Amino acid sequence: MINVAIMGHGTVGSGVAELLINNKNRIDNAVKEDVFVKYILDLRKFEGLSYSDKFIDNFELIANDRDIKIVVEVMGGINPAYDFVKRCLEGGKSVVTSNKELVASKGAELISIAEKNNVNFLFEASVGGGIPIIRPMTQCLLANKITEIKGILNGTTNYILNKMIVDNMDFDAALKLAQDNGFAEKNPAADIEGHDACRKICILASLAFGKHIYPEQVKTEGITDITLEDIDYADKLGFVIKLIGMAKKSNNDSISASVRPTLVKKSNLLSQVNGVFNAISVTGDAVDEVVFYGKGAGKMATASAVVADVMDCIGHLDSRKNIYWTDGSKSFVKEFDQKTVLYVRASALNYDSLVGSLKNAFGDIDFIDNKQANEIVFLTCEDFESELNKKISTLNADSIKVLHTLN
Repeated sequence: MINVAIMGHGTVGSGVAELLINNKNRIDNAVKEDVFVKYILDLRKFEGLSYSDKFIDNFELIANDRDIKIVVEVMGGINPAYDFVKRCLEGGKSVVTSNKELVASKGAELISIAEKNNVNFLFEASVGGGIPIIRPMTQCLLANKITEIKGILNGTTNYILNKMIVDNMDFDAALKLAQDNGFAEKNPAADIEGHDACRKICILASLAFGKHIYPEQVKTEGITDITLEDIDYADKLGFVIKLIGMAKKSNNDSISASVRPTLVKKSNLLSQVNGVFNAISVTGDAVDEVVFYGKGAGKMATASAVVADVMDCIGHLDSRKNIYWTDGSKSFVKEFDQKTVLYVRASALNYDSLVGSLKNAFGDIDFIDNKQANEIVFLTCEDFESELNKKISTLNADSIKVLHTLN
């Protein structure tokens, strides 16, 4: 018998419990073991469930029970999840988690502890929810030297931007609709300010490039400043706006990582990813570009990925999965200068002076002329970002908005 403990009975935790208990026969047949949920840790009481007798409110019961081989952490956050997971790993128990904040902040340390104790620390559900991405990267793409990862990593912001694009809904109205439909939390800051996507690109980049990349090393911007006017201008230029997480390896092996609203060319596959769907593009030297697509969140989709990791742990009780990265450093992640095209939206009371300074800086360049609003919008020519920013800084503008583009 393989005894499992679940820590947390929220949205994902309840889905994990339901899958492990209701689909027990299917899971047992697949792993050729008797998989038994022994404990569910939660401070709340859940009466009337078929498994209400499994609830406990004392972590020590899990920590001190030698019969528990696998622990599922779906509590979220750092505290007390970090301490609980660390103690489980040190106690010789494999841990499965969907906690992206924990993996992004403490992944290197917890992976190292798992290695020392010959157990597994698996986290497939921490990035793509139900989208398989960790396992393909560590198995199917293992022979590749990965050079770039990019994609739409947050379904909430993608839903909001899609409503702005398709239904001409302003940001506040689109956010409220997302909350009403259960796609956004009451406090949506982690999503709309880019922190959720940041944690996910940290995990993917750490896995791809072998060293831990911490959230504070990623240049992160949210979507709160995107307006319907930006959406309209982007459309006229042949683009849509998406929140894109990206990590790229330079020629000297340093990494650049960012999360920011980006104009995506309509011919780009990522521009067609709508609603709460996510898409993750991985570029390797052998396979070139592969894209993983699907719903990035949701109770049962995420629970499915968690349970798949539990089953993987059962298959590797006496060995470790090849998932590893070392601790990172300040010098590993740099914002290196790259060739790019920028979207610029500039306004000024002195409109003629603004247009004159544009011509002085960029020469004979096409731009959207919105004299009624005293503003101009244009795409720069392709050049190094540092050079483009020098030119943009010479514009006689009262306000300037700059966004990146992706062809």
